[in-house]
Amino acid sequence: LYTLDVTPWQAALGTSISVPTLGGAVELKVPAGSDAGRKLRLRGRGLPGNPDGDQIVEIEIIAPVPTDEAQKKAYKALAKAFGEKI
Repeated sequence: LYTLDVTPWQAALGTSISVPTLGGAVELKVPAGSDAGRKLRLRGRGLPGNPDGDQIVEIEIIAPVPTDEAQKKAYKALAKAFGEKI
């Protein structure tokens, strides 16, 4: 099991991220609309055997801390777009 940190926009819009496996890094497509806790399977990328096992990747959504006014403004605009009152 591997926990993959993604930003809210990566989870909402979908993305492709490099994920480490026992056989080396692979590109994993995170589907649009992924929620925290979603599990994705990398077939044949887990423990070696006959057949090789699968690696499970669990999505964890992290919210970057805004470090300047532009980022705070972007968060406020996002909250407003989703109907949040600030």
